[in-house]
Amino acid sequence: MYNLFLDDCKMPKDVFLYTKNPMYMNLDWDIVMNYNEFIKIIEEKGIPNVISFDYDLADEHYNNNEHPIYDQFTEKTGYHCARWLINYCIDHAKDVPKMVLIHTMNPVGSQNIASLFETYDKIYRGT
Repeated sequence: MYNLFLDDCKMPKDVFLYTKNPMYMNLDWDIVMNYNEFIKIIEEKGIPNVISFDYDLADEHYNNNEHPIYDQFTEKTGYHCARWLINYCIDHAKDVPKMVLIHTMNPVGSQNIASLFETYDKIYRGT
């Protein structure tokens, strides 16, 4: 099994500095920086044991107004990655990782990703 860290600029040790979660220092992480790398590694290595999501994955996500329209961007977000993962697991009769972390500094993005997994848990895990 492997652990997957999705972020376009931060490394796990950087996330440890503001989360103080020792998992970011103690686990070995495979690091991907965008949607395409995210899909490729999961298709090649399978579902990770632990996964940690950033939301904003490109400069275009940062340099915008207060309410950016993410679907108009070229690069997809961590939300798109999470949605793809859930659909992939459903389509291939696999369980999503038991441990999902969200390390983004984007509070709305964080809640959007969390909501995907909460909905999955209610429907498929009955929790």
